Amino acid sequence: MAVNVTGTRVPSPPVSIAIVMAILIAGSVATVVFDLFGQALSPLAGYAKLAPVGLAKGTIKTLFGTVAPGAGDLLHYLIGLVAYPLGWILVARPLSDRLTPWLPKIAVAIAYGIGLWIFALYIMAHWVVGMPAFLGFTGITWVALVGHVVYAVTFLVALDWLERR
Repeated sequence: MAVNVTGTRVPSPPVSIAIVMAILIAGSVATVVFDLFGQALSPLAGYAKLAPVGLAKGTIKTLFGTVAPGAGDLLHYLIGLVAYPLGWILVARPLSDRLTPWLPKIAVAIAYGIGLWIFALYIMAHWVVGMPAFLGFTGITWVALVGHVVYAVTFLVALDWLERR
C-alpha cells in the first residue's frame, strides 16, 4: 500500500509504461525546477549559484580520469531523471509507508531532499571528489540544501498529480 500526499492509503500500482513515464516526467519537472532555482533564481536574489554539472564532472574525472564533453551534463540529468526518482520510489516512499505512515508525504519529501543534499555534498563531493565536506559550509551549501528540498517536493507533487490522473 502506498500513501498519497494527503495521507490516504492507496494501492501501489503495478509497474507499467504509464508509471515509468510518470516517474520520468516528474523527475524532469523536478530537475528543471532545481536548475531554475539554483542557477537563476538564487543568483538573482543575491545568493550562490549551484554548479551541479561541475560536481558531476568532478565525479566522472575522479572515477575515470577524464571527462568527455557533455558527460557532466548527461550525468546531472540522469541523476535528476532516474537516480533521485528511483531513490524516492524504491527507498524513501516504501520506508515512509512502513515506518511513518502517519507522517504527511510533504514532510517525507522534505526529509528526502535533506537526504539528497547529504548524499550530494557529503558523499559525492567530499568522499568521492575530495572537496571539503558540504563544500565548507559556504553560501552554495545552503542554496544546495534548499535546491534539493525543492527538487524532492516538486517531484512528489508532480508524481502525485500524475498518479491521480
